[in-house]
Amino acid sequence: MTVPNPSPSGPWPMIQRLGVSGLLVRFGDQFCEAANRAALAFRAAVEAAPQPGIIETAPSLVSVFLRLDPLTADLEVLEAELCDLLARADWYAAPLPPGRRLIRIPTAYGADMAPDLVETAEAAGLSEAEAVAQLSATRLRVLSLGFGPGQPYLGELPEHWNLPRRTELTPHVPAGALVLAIRQCVLFSRPSPTGWRHVGQTAFLNFRPESAEPFALKPGDELQFPTADPDHVAHMIADPDCVDGGAEIEALP
Repeated sequence: MTVPNPSPSGPWPMIQRLGVSGLLVRFGDQFCEAANRAALAFRAAVEAAPQPGIIETAPSLVSVFLRLDPLTADLEVLEAELCDLLARADWYAAPLPPGRRLIRIPTAYGADMAPDLVETAEAAGLSEAEAVAQLSATRLRVLSLGFGPGQPYLGELPEHWNLPRRTELTPHVPAGALVLAIRQCVLFSRPSPTGWRHVGQTAFLNFRPESAEPFALKPGDELQFPTADPDHVAHMIADPDCVDGGAEIEALP
């Protein structure tokens, strides 16, 4: 098994207990493509053959959380079974999950709908036009869902987008806001404060609690944010039936 980022806190992967009701399987202590693929593939394998006592699984950027039933879960047995599963494959070389999609979401950049674009472009060493051209052309993969319901962390942008979070909190960004920091983007599920930089605005809703599948995106999906007319995006935001925000969706091999 290839270990992409050895660390004094390793070796990887490792299993950690979280009290009596959780186990955390970690594939690294920092983000990298291989560790993210490993987490997604391992979570899929656990879901395909669930063990008694596991109630829920949830992947993050480089780890998988297993929520347990403390009345029925035997931690020692589960740890042994997970170790056996980890030894069966090179998870760092695993393919991405099947059923992935490419989703192109019309996006309004800058001005009143995304007030941090100019400042962010300057910080990245780009003109506003260059920044929009790059952000609208780049395909970003859903690395993980979190912070808000169904809210995707998307990556990765090129190195010149490795910008820190802002030192002051933005009190409010709306649902559908495209924000960025540390070479990643987030598409907000709900209105929220944030320290990330608001560079684009969409009418796409990630979280649809009334739907049979409340989370619109899955880890492994790829997203692209082509430029759209701000008035068109505003019209879609005002339409309660336009939950896809004009997105075009196609299957990926």
